[in-house]
Amino acid sequence: MPDTTITPAALTHADDLADFVAASPSSFHAAAEVARRLTDAGFTALDELAAWQVVPGAKQFVVRDGAVLAWVVPSGPGASTPFHIFGAHSDSPAFKLKPKPTTGRLGWLQAGVEIYGGPLLNSWLDRELRLAGRLVLDDGTEALAATGPLLRLPQLAIHLDREANDHLALHKQTQTQPVWGLGEAASADLLAELATSAGVDASRIRGYDIVTADAARGAVFGRNDVFFASGRLDDLASVHAGLVALADAGLDAPHIAMLAVFDHEEVGSATRSGAAGPFLAEVIERIQLALGADREQQLRALAASWCVSSDVGHAVHPNYPDKHDPVVQPLLGRGPILKINANQRYATDAAGAAAWHGWCAAASVTSQEFVSNNAVPCGSTIGPITATRLGIRTVDVGIPILSMHSARELAGTADLAALARVAGAFFAA
Repeated sequence: MPDTTITPAALTHADDLADFVAASPSSFHAAAEVARRLTDAGFTALDELAAWQVVPGAKQFVVRDGAVLAWVVPSGPGASTPFHIFGAHSDSPAFKLKPKPTTGRLGWLQAGVEIYGGPLLNSWLDRELRLAGRLVLDDGTEALAATGPLLRLPQLAIHLDREANDHLALHKQTQTQPVWGLGEAASADLLAELATSAGVDASRIRGYDIVTADAARGAVFGRNDVFFASGRLDDLASVHAGLVALADAGLDAPHIAMLAVFDHEEVGSATRSGAAGPFLAEVIERIQLALGADREQQLRALAASWCVSSDVGHAVHPNYPDKHDPVVQPLLGRGPILKINANQRYATDAAGAAAWHGWCAAASVTSQEFVSNNAVPCGSTIGPITATRLGIRTVDVGIPILSMHSARELAGTADLAALARVAGAFFAA
């Protein structure tokens, strides 16, 4: 059985993760919060439009939309120094504002939204929601906007649907439009609410990327504080773990330590800031060129590099055991998971498994495996995409959770800090 003793360090980590999630209601806010914390840790922001100077001992990062790449160059790098990349993603399933978002009927103000990714729709009912994201103004500048609790998707009362407990299925167009006030749509403006939160003039808004987020703060609970519940654990738990580890990375490693936070994983990653886009390859090349690498040295460095793709996986569910493999059953509190799939939906192979177990041993962390039930389709991650794009050896890992893609997901408190410790060992190896 797992050790249910939660250490003070694990509780501190969970509390900091709750702060991080609260500050990151959208991918753009997550990127900004990563940048803020890196700056506080002594990292320097680079501009993609400017020339870069990358020198021994450099701690730097660059932001592209909702994605961030950050790195630590060791004190004695060579032209063929490899990379150790800890990858994660900043986006989560949600609802996204449509054009002309101020709608309503029958005296209710509603928000026109479409579904982003694959949220567990019923989990978004009857909870207070925020709106958050970026506004692009008439001069091309961007402003981050985030409201407090503003919206709610009210469920139909049981008295009006006596069979709701037998089969509740929401119509994705007509029954997922949240309410945010009373009145007529012609006399209200949802974008004005966002403009006020950003401190800008609503008339200057020319474009926006705005999503919903659960307004409740993450919390530790359960017997002996073994559980942690929060929105956006998929995948901010991994982003936070990698960020904590990179901020503590030293300069004596034989490789360049890198945190890669991508956007748009939940919708396929095929964007300029997604894992299937050119962002990572371009930044790696710029770092290598600044260190004097020729093409031969660049390829040698990539061949010696590793990527740890970190995303959440399914813990065994006590109410639905038939949905899981009958033997391999990860549980909250037993440590991070190594994700394996015969059809390479995860990038883990034997070499990656061996390397992962070595990093776990160095961090004094116990790991467990995850594999899907053969009759249940397996999801995928940024791992195979990164391996395909760059040819870097890649291993897929994460933490086990329940309620994946819910508005509020459930993790093990101990696993959160354990993942950060393994990330630290990976950067130091």
